[in-house]
Amino acid sequence: MSFSPQSRVWVYQSDRTLTHEEATAIQSTLDEFTAQWKAHGHQLDAKAKVLYNYFIVFFVDEATAGVTGCSIDASVRIIKEIEQSYHLDLFNRFNMAYKLGDKVMVTNKEDFETLVNIKAIGPQTIVFNNMVQTLQEFETKWELPFEQSWHSKVFAHLL
Repeated sequence: MSFSPQSRVWVYQSDRTLTHEEATAIQSTLDEFTAQWKAHGHQLDAKAKVLYNYFIVFFVDEATAGVTGCSIDASVRIIKEIEQSYHLDLFNRFNMAYKLGDKVMVTNKEDFETLVNIKAIGPQTIVFNNMVQTLQEFETKWELPFEQSWHSKVFAHLL
């Protein structure tokens, strides 16, 4: 991707794995949306990707046109439409994602806390930081070992 490192990023995480067919159909919807995504009449330099069959990530390089409240609202609307069409929950920030080997797992905050407590999630377990805001952060801080993530601060009392 030849976007600026300061490009804006939004990450939406599903509460369940998308099937291959769902991921393909959602990617097509996202491609159509980003191809016509505008801010005050200016085409946004944007892409969206389905990653790991769990995440929908929007990227906008603001070098040509910056996002606006209205353009962000449009992206939220498309995410809500995807949610309804596929019976997903893409806005629950209390769902935690981590990797078990190469497999992405998503669980609720309480179960995640239990997994940390029983050491099923340890300092080197890869977790996902969906609060990244730029492409540079996405590339360097989206997938992190638990011990380097915000998760370790929230659940520090369990370590």
